[in-house]
Formats: sequence, structure tokens, C-alpha cells
Amino acid sequence: MEDLWRDDAAEAMVAAHGDLGERIYSARLLGADPRLVLHGGGNVSLKTHMKDTLGEMVSVLRVKGSGWDMASIEPAGLPAVRLEPLRSLRALETLGDEDMVNVQRLNLLDASAPNPSVETLLHAFLPQLYVDHTHATAVLAITDQPDGEARCAEVFGETMALVPYIMPGFALAKAAAEIAERNPQAEGLILLKHGIFTFGGSAREAYGRMIAQVSRAEDYLARCPRKTFKLAALPKNPRPPHEIAPILRGLASLPIDADEGLYKRFILDFRGGEAIRTYVDGAEVKRYAKIGVVTPDHTIRTKNTPLVLPPAAGDFAAAAKAALDAYGADYRAYFARHENGQTALDAMPRVMLAPGLGLFGLGHTAGSARIAADIAENAIRVVTDAEAIGAFESITEAEMFEVEYWSLEQAKLGKGPAAALAGRVVVITGAARGIGAATARAFAAEGAEVALLDIDGAAAVATAGSMGGLGLACDVTDGDAVAAAFARVCGHFGGLDILVSNAGAAWQGRIGEVDDGSRRYSFQLTCFAPQRVAKCAVAVMLAQGMGGCLLFNASKQPLNPGPDFGPYGLPKAATIALMRQYAVDYGADGIRANAINADRVNTGLYADGMLEARAAARGLTVADYLAGDNLLKREVKPEDVARGLVSLALANKTTGAILTVDGGNIAAAPR
Repeated sequence: MEDLWRDDAAEAMVAAHGDLGERIYSARLLGADPRLVLHGGGNVSLKTHMKDTLGEMVSVLRVKGSGWDMASIEPAGLPAVRLEPLRSLRALETLGDEDMVNVQRLNLLDASAPNPSVETLLHAFLPQLYVDHTHATAVLAITDQPDGEARCAEVFGETMALVPYIMPGFALAKAAAEIAERNPQAEGLILLKHGIFTFGGSAREAYGRMIAQVSRAEDYLARCPRKTFKLAALPKNPRPPHEIAPILRGLASLPIDADEGLYKRFILDFRGGEAIRTYVDGAEVKRYAKIGVVTPDHTIRTKNTPLVLPPAAGDFAAAAKAALDAYGADYRAYFARHENGQTALDAMPRVMLAPGLGLFGLGHTAGSARIAADIAENAIRVVTDAEAIGAFESITEAEMFEVEYWSLEQAKLGKGPAAALAGRVVVITGAARGIGAATARAFAAEGAEVALLDIDGAAAVATAGSMGGLGLACDVTDGDAVAAAFARVCGHFGGLDILVSNAGAAWQGRIGEVDDGSRRYSFQLTCFAPQRVAKCAVAVMLAQGMGGCLLFNASKQPLNPGPDFGPYGLPKAATIALMRQYAVDYGADGIRANAINADRVNTGLYADGMLEARAAARGLTVADYLAGDNLLKREVKPEDVARGLVSLALANKTTGAILTVDGGNIAAAPR
């Protein structure tokens, strides 16, 4: 493991953050390496002095706050807690979790600061100024063995003191401090089946010791004779991930009221690659994948074990449902064996292993699905190394339950998404600019995951990046391009719930005089393309079995035609008919179809003089065409249309409808 410390970078951080600079710098170095820390895991601390409200200097512990990620930590992520009251707690025989949290919060210098880490007392009870804690994969591969203690003694000798597995909290803090005192020569602590602590008189020393000790573990793993996984005999040519992901997403999502079409939906994050495939394709995957977590911190993100799926062949949906049902029954039995008044969490896995393909992380947001998949990849590295040199062993089932249902760990997850469209995946065509981009922003603001398709791929990627979405180049008149884009969406999110068919362009001309080429292309883009994308979307929605929503950007032109605009209006009329046909044909499947009738929205559609031409065709100035001629005398903007589309997505019992967003033009006398 490379030591990445650079004095000039550390000095720059000191210049920016004062005494905390080196603490922040080394924390970010640790947090940026997934072999050490993942998604809010690990913690760091610094013992220093600060002025309290009265202006008196007091000893404080600056320790990572709950929910902060070390890779991007800022001063606010290191709340200051009065040190001496924390140290005085060591005299107690026991201290309950809620009392521990209460004492820590009572001694914060800033009452608005985040809760200090659940391992704050361990940091406080150690005397060293700087303390670092990670869940290094190489260390876990050695500790997670039946003979882990002996192996650790061989690898680390007296440079590190060994702490038996104890659940994080007061008891662990006391035990670790006592063991550290009995081993004054130690540079840190190895917590069996948990992780590694190093400490020092400076940030540089604590960080350097972490890198050196993890490197020892890596060297040991490289020296050991290694076994490899024996691969299972699997069907050739399995169904690809993008085909089975919607099936899995539908089976896993939790009905809130299925009759009303309401589900707590999962997002899926797929991972492949050689290391993952070797693991999931192993003949004994159902043994080593079911042993348990590699460190207890992971259980709240991934549950204790993944679901091992059947091969992606034959009647996969039925086989996958049976596997999920069995997983749920096993989880409920596990809860019944250990519960002591707790409320059961849902029985759905957060990781699915797909032999022949790879793995899926599951979460109620794209972010939580990514975290589950990242942790699963990390666990695969640990278990692979552990099995290669010996036999992987986790903590006991009872110990896993204790951590999974520990209130302090569950608090890290928060209350979950509350936004109206959380867990929904929205695909928008023509999404790089104008109404499409405004629609993407509106759906993202409601908690939806957004996929932006546009013929200008670079613009789609840039617009999507501003809202954490997926941007793809896609010419919606090209059937192969559309199929490939929907496969990418399903591979990225696991499926989709809402389609906004928005891509389009406009042509002018007297209908009896327009050339056939323009008329045909107008129909290709404005009618046939919406059918093409709707057909792909419906196939995914049917595979999921949770209904869905098709939204079409129509126009006022078919309902209130303007002169010389027939090449645009005729295919838009066909689009309205298309919408109503989807409403009729797929209503029984819970798939709704609606359109929005927007008029005179100043977007790229009106480029190259078209705005002026359309105003002239109506005998209006541009200003009157946009606003002065409608009943409300208000200009309709892309954001107004976007809000209308969101409202249609939320209108759970509306289908076959047209929502008008035009300031009142459709109600006014045609002109």
C-alpha cells in the first residue's frame, strides 16, 4: 500500500484549516482508498484545545461525526466534544447506548453539531493525540479466520495489540483502552473481525503507521499459498443483466398498496468484472457467501448475507421468485430467533449474486444501491483472500443481529427517502435542453432517478451530471439506438417507471405544398419515435409488474391548428391517438398514459427564425405571441410544462388525459 502523504499538500490544508488541517488531510487520504474505508465507514480523531462559550480553553476531542464521509470531510464533520467528561466515564462498570449518546451530546461545544461517532469513547480513552480507524480489506482477510488471532500475532508481532471481537460501544472502548495500556509499545490495535486502529503524536505518524501495518497484511497475503475457487457448471449464454434486472426489481420492490399501484421501489446497481465473476460463479458460492459480513459495520447496508440467484436461463422469473421467497422466510426465522422487542426490518436482500453475470446492489435510491454494491465488491475481496489462505469466518449470527438492530447503527441510515417520487426511475427523451432538461430537474427534485436521452450525447451527459442522473446519446428515430439506450438504463438503475417522450422538432409550410421528405421525417420523429420508446418502456414495465406511466409531450396544434404548421401538427395528433391507445391497451396492467398540451414555450424548437414566423402567422408580435395573447397574459416557460408532467406522474388514477399548459390559448377563440 502506497504512502500518499505529501508535505506540501498537508501544509496547504493547514493554511486553509489551521490546527485541523493535517487531521483533515490524513482523514481524506484514508477515506479516498476503498481498500481502507467505504461510504462513511471508519473514523478519525484529534485531541486538542478550544475556547468554550466563556472564552476558557478546554481539552476537546475532535472526532468524526456520524454520517460524514472521510473522503470529503470538512471541519464541521469533526465535532468537538469536551474530553475530560468523556474520560471520566471509564470509571463506570456499564453505560447504556442511549446514555452514552446523551453524554456525548451534552458535552458538545456546538449543540448543532452532528452526533459524534459511535466509537468516540474508544478514541477518548486512548491517550495519543491522533487516532485513525479503518476496515482495511487485507487486515479483515486475516482476522476473519478461525485462527485469526494466531495469524495476526504472526503478521503484526508486538507492533499491534489484539482486541477480541466486542460490539462497538462502551464495553469495546474500555477493553481496547486496557489492552493498549498493557501493550505500550504497540502502534495500534487490531480488532478481530472488525478492523484496525493506529495512533500517534501527529497526523503523519498515525497515517504512516496505518499504511505500514496494512502493507504488512498485504505482504502476508501475497506470501501465503493460495487456493482458488472451483467454478460451477453454469448454462451457456445466460440472459444479460439488463433483461433480468427489471424482473428482479419488480419481485423485490415492497407493495405499499398494490391495488393502488403503490410500491416502495428498489434501484439496482449491477457490477461485473473478473474478480466478481470468479466469486459468484464458484461451485461453493452458497457456502462462503452465506457465512456473514466481513465487518459488522456493513450489515446495515447489505444485511448479513446476499441472495444467491438461480442461473439466468429458463423460467428465470419463477425461479428468482422462489429464491426471494426462501430468502425472506430465512430472514424472518433469523429475526424470530433473536428478537427482543425490536420491530422487524424488511426481509429483502440488499445484494443479489447472479452466477454467470455478476452482482446487483439494491437500495431505495441510486446512492444506496451503489453503496450496497461497493460494499459487496469489498466483501468479495476479503472473502476471496480469506478463503485463499484458509477459511472465511464471520462473527456469530447473534452478534450480527445485535449490530443490525442496534439503534445507533440504524440511525446512520436516517428515515429513508420522503420525496414523492423516491425510488422511481424516469427516462426523458430530448432531455438535454429546454422542456426536457426542465422536466429532468423537476423529477429529480421530487426524488426520482433520471435518465436523459438526447441526440446530443455530450449535452445529455452534462445536463444529467448536474442532477446526479444518467446521460446517454440516443437518436430516437434509430430503433437499435433506442434499444441500446433502454438496455443501458436497465443496467444502470434496474428498470424504469416513467417515460417522458419529449424529443421533437418542428416544420412549417402549407399542408398541400409541404415536400414529402419533410412530412415523412416529421412523422418519424414526432409519431413513430414516441411509439418506439413507449414500446421499449412498456416491455420493461411489464417485466417489473408494478405498472408505470407514459407521458407524451403533445401540442395545442392538433386541437387548435395554426396556419402553415400542418407538418408539425399532424404527427402530434397521431401522438395523442397513440397515447390514448396505450391507455386503453395497458390500463389493466397498471400502466397509465397521458399527454401534456403545451403551447408557445420559447425553447430550441423556435430557433432559426421560427418564433418570429409563428408569431407572424398568427398576426402577432413576438411578445404578444408568447404572453400577451393568452387569457392569463403570462408566458409559459419550460418549468411550467415540467411541473405539469410531474403532476401527471403523481396522478395515480388519471389515464388517457391531456393536461393543457398554455396560459389559456386553447380556451380562447382560435387565431
